Amino acid sequence: MVTGRVPADRWDHELIERIVASGTSVLDLGCGRGSLLHALRVKKDVRGQGVEKDPEKLIECVARGVPVIQGDLDAGLLATFPRDAFDYVVLEMTLQTVKNPRDIMLEMLRVGRVGVVSFPNFGHWRVREQLLRDGRTPVTETLPYHWYDTPNIRVLTIRDFEEFCSGNAIHVLDRYVLAGGRYRRMAPTDNVVAEEALYIVCGNESLTEVADGGGI
Repeated sequence: MVTGRVPADRWDHELIERIVASGTSVLDLGCGRGSLLHALRVKKDVRGQGVEKDPEKLIECVARGVPVIQGDLDAGLLATFPRDAFDYVVLEMTLQTVKNPRDIMLEMLRVGRVGVVSFPNFGHWRVREQLLRDGRTPVTETLPYHWYDTPNIRVLTIRDFEEFCSGNAIHVLDRYVLAGGRYRRMAPTDNVVAEEALYIVCGNESLTEVADGGGI
């Protein structure tokens, strides 16, 4: 069972490094400064490709030696990649920031056999408590923004994401959460307890291959 204390940097980075198989190919959507891809290339000999729209972060990717292209996921960038071009496609803390999450999710599972998706859980009890108590948009450790400066334009919970996957033929292979200072596999009460969630998913066309041992 994969569990662990939260590292100094990113818990989802550490978990993804453990999940991704050595020698595979990874497309990281919204790769930021390229730290995840850099680690995967160094530690697991991964063939990585990043996508990032922020020019300053793009420069840091290049400085790290991470292959990266500049582009906007909402502008249909994924259509330029062929089907099954990558073993894994990572959408890390980005789903809640895009205008077209459904289109991007379906496209990422077209160009990759396995998808890794993480997002903040807006159903966490502290978010609910602040909204009920104060009547204002909550600000927490994992949601540190005010309503006027937040990049999060989609407010989703773990339950929302489960229903989204079920309604769009997206198969959940595994589930993890950050809760109480540790990451672990998801439990039934985590829609209230977990601060963040990470899912391993695939589409219909990859399901048989992944189930037969050719996936994660």
